[in-house]
Amino acid sequence: MDAGGRGGIYNPKTVEEVYKDYLGRRGGLIKALTTEVEQFYRQCDPEKENLCLYGFPSEKWEVNLPAEEVPPELPEPALGINFARDGMPKKDWLSLVAVHSDAWLLSVAYYFGARFAFDQSHRKRLFNMINDLPTVYEVVVGSCKKPEKSAVSTHSSTKSKSNTKGRGSESQVKYEMLQVKDNEDELEGEDEDEHGDTLCGACKENYASDEFWICCDICERWFHGKCVKVTPAKAELIKHYKCPSCSSNKRVRNE
Repeated sequence: MDAGGRGGIYNPKTVEEVYKDYLGRRGGLIKALTTEVEQFYRQCDPEKENLCLYGFPSEKWEVNLPAEEVPPELPEPALGINFARDGMPKKDWLSLVAVHSDAWLLSVAYYFGARFAFDQSHRKRLFNMINDLPTVYEVVVGSCKKPEKSAVSTHSSTKSKSNTKGRGSESQVKYEMLQVKDNEDELEGEDEDEHGDTLCGACKENYASDEFWICCDICERWFHGKCVKVTPAKAELIKHYKCPSCSSNKRVRNE
């Protein structure tokens, strides 16, 4: 496979070559999430299998299935980005994909660094070169207004947000993560009593305090996060959550 593909014989071996590879892949991902976003959006059909967003050194991008070989030639991007496409506002979904794209770009760059035994000074120089650029996430939220932090409902009445400091030095991605306080025994007991008879709208299983739940703002039904493919991190980017059923009904009415 050539330099425009996922891996193969293309192997940058110097800091400058790895940085050039990074620039090309980054450019392709930015195109997918900004100027060519409608094409990217259409390709991420939730009805298809687990899909990934790839950026290539040629500044092209591709939505495709993950590599079949194990382990793959290069680190793989986030798997299944298409499943969350219709479960949150479009801008929030694009921002989430951008965050994972930044993580993938760094993993690929440092894969080459490890494979070709970059020493400490070379690794530091590579990181500094990368860090001088805005992240994909910063570019994407700059072209579409940064989503407001979501006060996502959970069964626990005690919620708090904490800034995830320290990540900026790694990828400059700064966002807040929703944290549910479930380590207070007394409050957990009260929570179980109040919500013990609540059933998940998807699997119909009972509420459990050690699991993440999310409430649909339309039908007000509760769901296990895992049943609707929403994690606490994803939930933090959602302004108004719509369950799969309500999202589907809205599309039918619009048609």
